[in-house]
Amino acid sequence: MNIRVIFSTVLMLSLVTLMHAQKYGFLNSTQLILIHPDVKAADQKLTNFQNDMLAKGDTMVKALELNYAKYVEEANGGTLSKLQMQEREAALGQEQEAIRAFETEIQQALIKKREELYQPILNSIQQAVQAVGKEEGYTFIFDSSTGVILHASETENVFDKVKVKLGL
Repeated sequence: MNIRVIFSTVLMLSLVTLMHAQKYGFLNSTQLILIHPDVKAADQKLTNFQNDMLAKGDTMVKALELNYAKYVEEANGGTLSKLQMQEREAALGQEQEAIRAFETEIQQALIKKREELYQPILNSIQQAVQAVGKEEGYTFIFDSSTGVILHASETENVFDKVKVKLGL
């Protein structure tokens, strides 16, 4: 029985020591992203890219509108045969389909461009968080922007340390 008491005491002391040895921190990654100096440039590049893509789409839409107006004028004027009308309608349908396909292409291109522009920023933040974690001896650093943390002591907020590591 004495052995059990001693073993239980040693086990409890080990667990208490282990629990106190772990150090947890948190930060709000959204705030870090918002103050990162490269974000403004990335946002501007993304906006410019989006505007270029939208201008191409507008050109396609205007061409379709002109072709449709020309078709309506010729069809109402009686200068087109039924076969010519069917051919023109098919061509207009193809133009319309090309515009829809381009809209999908724009969405995919914007997602890809956003990832391309933001990935270096996210990588630098991740490296800074890892460096602070290693240098300061944190077992875990949580991201409070995800809303998963229900309680966190302000004494363990590593936001300022990561900000310094990023040179902000």
